[in-house]
Amino acid sequence: MATAAVLAPHDVPTTLNYYLPIGSEEPYQYVLDPPEGKPANNIGVEPHDVTVNDARGREREFTLDKNGFQFVQWPSVEKDFDDDARVQKEYYAEVEEILKTVAGAKRVFIFDHTIRRKPEDGAKTGPQNRGPVERVHIDQTYNASVERVKYHLPEDAERLLKGRVRIINVWRPIRHPVAHKPLAVSDWRYLDEKDLVSVRFIYPHRTGSTYSVKYNPEHKWYYLSGQTPEEVTLIKCYDSEADRARLTPHSAFADASSPNEAPHRESIEVRALVFDTE
Repeated sequence: MATAAVLAPHDVPTTLNYYLPIGSEEPYQYVLDPPEGKPANNIGVEPHDVTVNDARGREREFTLDKNGFQFVQWPSVEKDFDDDARVQKEYYAEVEEILKTVAGAKRVFIFDHTIRRKPEDGAKTGPQNRGPVERVHIDQTYNASVERVKYHLPEDAERLLKGRVRIINVWRPIRHPVAHKPLAVSDWRYLDEKDLVSVRFIYPHRTGSTYSVKYNPEHKWYYLSGQTPEEVTLIKCYDSEADRARLTPHSAFADASSPNEAPHRESIEVRALVFDTE
């Protein structure tokens, strides 16, 4: 059960961290430990003042194909998300049902998930100690999205890539409504694709790519105030169709009006390849 009080709807003046280059090398980020003597990334941050608009009460105005994100009421049987095996066995099936029902998917392939909680003080950031990401980004570039199909589904990739392909993240709070570090999503219609900066995302066994985002005063930001564990945000990170929203910048942000006594944010995001063909 969600135990914290839901905050009254309100727009939030805050700052978001946009992309700032460091050095002359092409942007990169190591997923795990970098080679000895090399920084983990060369991605700087440039804070800018923005207003994040509250979508509470207007949820139905926003859709994946128009805006690049969508808010959905969908309670989960899973409550604590404290067992990865159970999450993969039981919660993944729920996510697949969401994507088939809401996004019209015919086939869903979930390739990973991340659980975020307030990092332990002094502990090294890693897969088991991840806090909210306070940097404007998109999880995949266009090219990396196509490569993911080939990587995860090599036998079917050629056929699947002839149809519509999407990558959609399913983001859900855990245990209590979000007060600290809520999730902001940016409306595709106000994004200039020149704002996107490709970043090499270096795994131990392969290299993918993500987008960082340069500041543009035209960007329009939204969040769902007091988002509860019964509500999910669908975040489009790729769409092969070019005549609709193709992706959505997103970031955690600070809300100075959040009550100090409110619990720290806990959330899960599940990332899925979504196909319009079997």
